[in-house]
Amino acid sequence: MAIECSPQELMAVFLARDFVDGEHLQVGIGLPVPEAAVRLAHMMHGPNMELVFLGARMNVAHLEYLPLPAFGWDRRVVRWAESFSDRGHRFDQVKDWSRRVFFVGGIQVDPYGNTNLIGVGDDYRKLKFRGPGSVGTPTLTTHVGRYHIVLNSHTARTFVPRCDFISTIGWNEGGADARKKLGIPGGGPKYCVTPLCVMDFSECEKRMRLRSLHPGVTLLDVQSNTGFELLIPDEVPVTELPTPAELNVLRTRVDRYGLLRGGLNRPPTGVTRK
Repeated sequence: MAIECSPQELMAVFLARDFVDGEHLQVGIGLPVPEAAVRLAHMMHGPNMELVFLGARMNVAHLEYLPLPAFGWDRRVVRWAESFSDRGHRFDQVKDWSRRVFFVGGIQVDPYGNTNLIGVGDDYRKLKFRGPGSVGTPTLTTHVGRYHIVLNSHTARTFVPRCDFISTIGWNEGGADARKKLGIPGGGPKYCVTPLCVMDFSECEKRMRLRSLHPGVTLLDVQSNTGFELLIPDEVPVTELPTPAELNVLRTRVDRYGLLRGGLNRPPTGVTRK
């Protein structure tokens, strides 16, 4: 019998499989897919992982369930914290962030993984659309061992040839040494995960490359919704579906109210494009 899941559940499971036990997984505000992914990995294969939310550090694999926050700044998620700082992200220990994994979104993303959370328009004083701002993302993406770009939609309006503003530098203008040239120590973006596909970055150019298509999604779907030319391998696999065990933990111990399936208590559906 085919496994049925939402695109967001598929994204969360894909990310969870990338994490290694012992890593520190830090999630910012308003990113439900990464929120679910780090919890799933912690409970499935990472008992020594440390989760970092809202200034709290915790290891909670022993809990029966670790629910997703009900809203962006839901401090109830830190009630099991081993330590807590009311200053939110602590930037005084960046030298220890090589084992830390982070996540960013973006209102614009370019071919080299540079992202824009600032706004859209030519004049910053009169933006056509104002984003949430960069908050702490420039510091975090500069120093962490690696990070992932995770988006709630995949459109040509988001994937653009050039960002109007840059809030986080991915691979700048391309090249394996792009970050080294700028003196940026962190490992840079590894994956860009959307409801349509998974993308990574080519080894030499560090240009965005299609890695896998989600079930039911075609190459044309991705190309027509991307505002620049992606690198396309000769063979593009289908993103591996969650196992029954992964879905069971995700739905009964993490996302008990079906937020990744479209809303509270909404029944699960097959993989569809949104």
